[in-house]
Amino acid sequence: GFTGSVKAGASVNFNDISFNPHAHGTHTESIGHITPEGEPLLDNPPPPWLLATLVSIEPEVRGSDRVVSREQLKKALSAPVMKPIVLRTLPNPEAKKKADYSGTNPPYLEPEGVKWLQQQGVEHLLLDLPSVDREEDGGALAAHKAFWGLPDRPRLKATITEFLYVPNQLKDGTYLLNLQVAAFDNDACPSRPVLFPLERVQE
Repeated sequence: GFTGSVKAGASVNFNDISFNPHAHGTHTESIGHITPEGEPLLDNPPPPWLLATLVSIEPEVRGSDRVVSREQLKKALSAPVMKPIVLRTLPNPEAKKKADYSGTNPPYLEPEGVKWLQQQGVEHLLLDLPSVDREEDGGALAAHKAFWGLPDRPRLKATITEFLYVPNQLKDGTYLLNLQVAAFDNDACPSRPVLFPLERVQE
């Protein structure tokens, strides 16, 4: 019978919040997302400050799919590839911030491309999509497994951040990344990646 609303006559607002980090906003996930052990992200938290490369790619159309390919990633990223990569897909309308992707077959990454990123030493992959994998893939999760080196060489410190949004005014290039992660005991945590232009940092 407790009323947790000032508007309804209570002295304080006292709100219950129920959500799943993977589905309801920007989140950073650990290898525990796809392992039986479910390793919590904070067992191997990402560094809060990193130099990162922001790159924009328009996915290729393949039948009913839109795919970021290995060749597109190789063309967009010059060697040596930085450990954190921030991928902005094009077009980039602000409607992405409130999009309901369920059942829409959103763009995804070609597993071979994700494998290439892993081979280049990318440890933190950030993107504005709901998943690196195809929405309906029969449970294969080939891109997730390729990035985390499963099953042979698991990379416990590698992370994937999904559902972010990069404003159009930020140009492709190198930024200082502040990857803020909430202290949740879970395979994924709500997160807030912030990009700082290097010129501003130097000032």
